[in-house]
Amino acid sequence: MELKTITQTFTVAYTYQLQFTQGIFEAGNNTFVNLFKNIAPEEPIKLLFVIDDGVLTHHTDLASQIKAYCFKYSDSITYTKNIVIKGGEYAKHQESYVAEVLQEINENAICRHSFVVAIGGGAVIDMAGYAAAIAHRGVKFIRIPTTVLAQNDAAVGVKNGVNAFKKKNFLGTFSVPFAIINDTNFLSTLAQRDWISGIAEAIKVALIKDASFFHYIVENALALRNRDMPVMQQVIHKCAGMHMEHISQGGDPFEQGSSRPLDFGHWAAHKLEYLTTFDLRHGEAVAKGIALDVTYAHLLGLISKEALSQIWSVLEAIGFDISLPVNNKEDETALLVGIEEFREHLGGKLTITLIAGIGIKHDVHSIDMNLMRQSIGKLNAFANSKK
Repeated sequence: MELKTITQTFTVAYTYQLQFTQGIFEAGNNTFVNLFKNIAPEEPIKLLFVIDDGVLTHHTDLASQIKAYCFKYSDSITYTKNIVIKGGEYAKHQESYVAEVLQEINENAICRHSFVVAIGGGAVIDMAGYAAAIAHRGVKFIRIPTTVLAQNDAAVGVKNGVNAFKKKNFLGTFSVPFAIINDTNFLSTLAQRDWISGIAEAIKVALIKDASFFHYIVENALALRNRDMPVMQQVIHKCAGMHMEHISQGGDPFEQGSSRPLDFGHWAAHKLEYLTTFDLRHGEAVAKGIALDVTYAHLLGLISKEALSQIWSVLEAIGFDISLPVNNKEDETALLVGIEEFREHLGGKLTITLIAGIGIKHDVHSIDMNLMRQSIGKLNAFANSKK
């Protein structure tokens, strides 16, 4: 007997929000507790907190503040525990951290009606989000990013991940967070490297989507470098909004295709992070990756010399070192391996996003390796001449 194929189609609507505040766990700030108002639980909602140790170093009262806040609003929320995780990329290549979060989810009976709340940089949030996504096939997750890069890029998307097999984000999930809350107060204590690092992601999205935003960054490069908070807030708000708009309206929120516009500059960035054993911040590596790919775009004839010079100049004006740690043919070859690794990560055919002008995305499906080698040399000749 021949049985007919059964085919079903269904659509799931996702909604999540990015809120902005100052002093999120101060007693009079209702931003956090208001997230839970419309859930209507029969009892207070349990919360498990995962906190970046670097945040606690600079905000020493945060842990006690969280406990006091939960106690104040105990009719709505219940504090279970704070888990402290070493920040930075280290958080993403230590299997023990994922295991620790999963163990605490289990021991504190965090269910699919409970929440994991991650407070920290993008790496800690990525790791905690991955653990939350695989526990019970997904427990609710709230992100409270504390760096520029996390507030404008890493924490506003729908991806979680950890590193494995010496590859960035080899293990990961797509999981929509319940909410993201950006608290400006966390930015005030950032080291200068971390302050400027996230600006690379703003330049990235401006170059592929919005020429006027790019020119705003150019005009305010020194203000950004000099830690002008209102200007930074504008850059974060605009950049985060563009990222979220791309996810919701770009037609491929869970990246089933091969084109990844938001990974502009990232094939080299991911490889550079590993080649420098993560001495480079992610944003610093992205700045180098952007500088390299626009150099290649210029040599391909896609962008003018003037556009190339403007991009190099704004990156340096903000404070980035755009030279590549490539000192010989072996280093060069090791970096170029990142192109094939990026293709593997994408799946299918290679798709590298370049630009055909400021604000104009342009995808290519092959890389001329000789021309890319020339691009490395040209970029380093320029960057090293400034030192």
